[in-house]
Amino acid sequence: MKKFLLALLFAPLTAFASEHVHLDKAPINLGDYASIQRGARIFTNYCLTCHSANAMRYSRLEDVGLTKDQIKGNLMFATDKVGNIMSIAMDPKDAKKWFGAVPPDLSVIARSRSPDWLYTYLRSFYLDSSRPTGWNNTVFEKVGMPFVLYGLQGEQALKESHGEHDANAKPEFELVTPGSLTPAEYNAAVGDLVNYLTWMSEPAKIKRMEVGIMVLLFLGIFFVFAYYLKQEYWKDIH
Repeated sequence: MKKFLLALLFAPLTAFASEHVHLDKAPINLGDYASIQRGARIFTNYCLTCHSANAMRYSRLEDVGLTKDQIKGNLMFATDKVGNIMSIAMDPKDAKKWFGAVPPDLSVIARSRSPDWLYTYLRSFYLDSSRPTGWNNTVFEKVGMPFVLYGLQGEQALKESHGEHDANAKPEFELVTPGSLTPAEYNAAVGDLVNYLTWMSEPAKIKRMEVGIMVLLFLGIFFVFAYYLKQEYWKDIH
């Protein structure tokens, strides 16, 4: 019985280990508002067609330096009110029919998958004629999502020397058809997109950290005054 319970306890860890893939480090900098703004534009242009972000409102982008007019003029294609959530018009039934499953909401995808996973995933699509969409991915094998960013990155193929099922090795690709961006520019664009997704998953994090630092500084200064006050108050007793 104990062995059975231990097997159940460690089964998720075993499954995770078997699905281990090489992940590149995502260039996350939540203090870089320009990067988050660029990432928001990529998100609304390429991702928001199929993926919603129902925990996010357009107006929250004012926290990273955008004005209401900038949000309306550059990022809003599915609604006309800045206070609305980032929802999509696609019917879930149609989405399941077209893609085999309803595309997930991306509000907290960076927290559930991790920024490094997203950064590697969005740079690991390759041509695969055996797949219905014509694409596969070394991070998410047999992925059902079409590669919507191929116009930016171009079309790449997985080098045969890598081996599709060698999960511990870093995959190698060769560019078959160039995109509108150079490889370095594409990596930077994906970095901006993942930076935005990371910020969107917890937009209050920066402000909370700033408030936390101020509180710690206040407590540090208050401790000095409290200590000397205590010394003065108890000096005749000790």
